Parts: sequence; C-alpha cells; structure tokens
Amino acid sequence: MTAVTLKVCQGRDITPHLGALATLRIDVFRDYPYLYDGDAEYEARYLARYADNPASLFVLAFADDTVIGAATGQPLADECEEFRAPFERQRPDPERIFYYGESVLIPEYRGQGIGKAFMHERESHARARGFEVAAFCAVERDPSHPRRPVDYQPLAPFWERHGYQRQPDLYTHFAWKDVDSEQATDKRMVFWLKDLA
Repeated sequence: MTAVTLKVCQGRDITPHLGALATLRIDVFRDYPYLYDGDAEYEARYLARYADNPASLFVLAFADDTVIGAATGQPLADECEEFRAPFERQRPDPERIFYYGESVLIPEYRGQGIGKAFMHERESHARARGFEVAAFCAVERDPSHPRRPVDYQPLAPFWERHGYQRQPDLYTHFAWKDVDSEQATDKRMVFWLKDLA
C-alpha cells in the first residue's frame, strides 16, 4: 500500500483540493451511520465556508497525489447556527471552543494511525491558538437500523481513548437526504467534548 503523507493548511490554501475533498466526503458519508446521499452543489457551499475562513484548519492525507482522507475544523463561533446554538443555550463562552467539522478516510487506509494523527493535528492547532475545548458532534442511529452492517464498529471507543466524552444533553439536529429517502430529514447529532487545558 502506498505510504501516506499529511498536509496541514488553512483557509484559501485548501482551494486546489476542494473538488477531491467534496468527492471524499460524499463517498465516505454514504456509508452507515450517515447514509448521506451526497449533493455536489451542497458540498461546494459547505466547503466554501471553510475555505473562506482564514481560521479554519484542514489536515489532508495523501497517497501519492490522491486525497484519501481529511479532517477539518474551525472556531465554533464561525460555525452554522445548528452547531453553535446548543452551546449558546447551555454553556458559557462558546468563543473558547474549537469545532471539528469532520474526519473522513477511505476504508483501505483505516487502522494505520491516520485518525490518531488527525486528532493530534487539530488539538495542537486549537491549543496553539488559545482554545480551551475541542468539540464535534456525531449522528446517532437506532441500533436496530436496517442498514446497520453486521460488522459495524462504532467510533465511540476511539474517541474515548483520545479523551473525548459524550455529552448526552448537548445535541443538535441537522438535515440531509439518506440514500434510501426521497427528501431530507432531521438527524439527531450528539456532541463530544475534550478539555484542552
């Protein structure tokens, strides 16, 4: 298997890779538990928010010249309302929080420490800029969901090993169209936090 290299960039530096990143997101999030029926137009708008923000972070994983994984982040204060609102209602000082947008990696390269490297780069970036908390949210599906693979391995143990704690009372809803749906529906997404101090 081709050796993997990481590239860290911010804001507009991601521009040459936006198309590859959009394709990667659509491909990876099509699998359970997101089951996202990707939309290229939406992806362009979503990624433009990050590219337009000089405070954003992209950690890209390359095999030769191909993007095979990526992790993103930006200050929570710059995120969309769905992700800001739970903190604004329940917790003081959302300005202290660095928010992880996603971490995606094609299956062939999982289990090689790339996810751990993504975590390290984002935490280092957040700490260096004075953020005190790292946060992300993850969709939660019914365990009996008909599309849940028999061999599905939840990521919760990985997140817990890296010091992130699930916050059951801190959640939001975000809408997208599932692969087997005709229209977008709201999904419950629960936040995970880590104290970076």
